[in-house]
Amino acid sequence: MTAVARSAVPRRAAIRSAFTRFTLFDTPIGSCGICWGPRGILTLQLPEEDAAATCERMLRRYSGAQECAEPDSDVAWLIRGIAQLLNGTPVDFADVRLDMTGVSPFYQRVYAAAQAVPPGTTRTYGEIARAISSPMAARAVGQALGRNPFAIVVPCHRVVAAGGKSGGFSAWGGLSTKLRLLELERRAA
Repeated sequence: MTAVARSAVPRRAAIRSAFTRFTLFDTPIGSCGICWGPRGILTLQLPEEDAAATCERMLRRYSGAQECAEPDSDVAWLIRGIAQLLNGTPVDFADVRLDMTGVSPFYQRVYAAAQAVPPGTTRTYGEIARAISSPMAARAVGQALGRNPFAIVVPCHRVVAAGGKSGGFSAWGGLSTKLRLLELERRAA
């Protein structure tokens, strides 16, 4: 990396954080967080043990984000949609703009395949791997979903292990949170 390229990285990060906003919002499963910028949603944080922990975990990734009490209409729609989904009403998040800056092409393919899994249903890590033409990459699919910054919009909770096993879930509450999300969607479907 040249000296010029090195000096450009902090400047880009500073510009991005100057326009990065976040808010917390209540849902039936706890206080969620959302962080967004000019290119779309940067992260959607599932609840931690309390609102402060949710905020702290989200801001570890976007420490320069500014709190915003009144999100723009697209973000407000998404917040309402997540609350509706978690209250048992089906919502389609296919048109939500996600900022995939820094997300590898492989992860992007995994996230797109996960978004194609209908609410109330599941696919295995292997099925997702085959859907993205990487049939031997089931573990890599699991790793990508474990790092999913767009929880619920990219429904990683709908992807399970082979043989009907739940697989992992990196959100607070682990597998019980995953199973709760699946049950809420099944009731709504």
